[in-house]
Amino acid sequence: MQNFLSKVNPRIKKKYQAELFKRFSKEAFEILSKYIAPNILGLDNVKKAVALQLFAKDNLHILLLGNPGVGKTDLVRAASEFAPVSSFGLGSGTSAAGLGVAMRGDKIFKGLLPMANGGLAAIDELNLMKRVDRANLYSAMDKGFVAYDKIGGHLKVDSRVSVLATANPVGGKFNRTLEKIKRQLPFDPALLQRFHLMFFIRPPDVARFGQITKKIVKDEKVRIREEDIEFIKDYIKSAGGISVNFPKEFENSVTEFVEDIKRREYRYLVEISPRLVIGLIRLIKASARMELRENVEQKDLDRAKEILKESLRV
Repeated sequence: MQNFLSKVNPRIKKKYQAELFKRFSKEAFEILSKYIAPNILGLDNVKKAVALQLFAKDNLHILLLGNPGVGKTDLVRAASEFAPVSSFGLGSGTSAAGLGVAMRGDKIFKGLLPMANGGLAAIDELNLMKRVDRANLYSAMDKGFVAYDKIGGHLKVDSRVSVLATANPVGGKFNRTLEKIKRQLPFDPALLQRFHLMFFIRPPDVARFGQITKKIVKDEKVRIREEDIEFIKDYIKSAGGISVNFPKEFENSVTEFVEDIKRREYRYLVEISPRLVIGLIRLIKASARMELRENVEQKDLDRAKEILKESLRV
């Protein structure tokens, strides 16, 4: 009897879970973005982008730029908690392996990138990255592995990841003008262009600061239950198997949108490159996948366009 139950129970659980997932999918977009760092007020489009990143089948790299204390770390940490496979740590690394790998004798020690293979590498203060890790980051973001050279051999370790990173400006605090901000970016164009989306997060204005103050005074902290986190992890894992189709009817809409923002490129921190277009398509597909759909709909385009426009705003 016990043997029979052990076989039946997983089938019942799977069927029940599938029904729950189906119901949840109708509100997934609105709910999940609110679960990303719920104690950080505002930054709605940033939270939506981070939530969608969890559903991207191909890598989708996001960089959050801003002064210290604007909530970047909370956003990155929250995403790492929901990702079925993830790592979280400082750009400087918390071990000898750093972002890549290290070896002692025949033993391999994995850093943040290979630890997150097949998932999300959440890296706080990437501007603290050691010089030796720059090549590892380039390789993981572009090729899906990190390398380690030692006498007598060359080691490759799988690091197929989406990178979600934060960075602080050169000089501690960003200036107010676009040209001065560009000079304070902590990375060269070669690294910046490897990110599909880059959000510039400004300190809160007076109104939002007032809301934050009230929240602190009232001690209104949102605490997410462990069972909710596990449910979301299972949901993301289940959605990951969905292959999303991008209908031809939307191709012109995307092309016109990209041409329009390309004409305004002088207003932005980054170049409007093919990588940004790839990121847009991956966002669109992630939106459909988040709702367990195999076909892209107009609302997926609308969401992705809004998020991309927000990522370009300075």
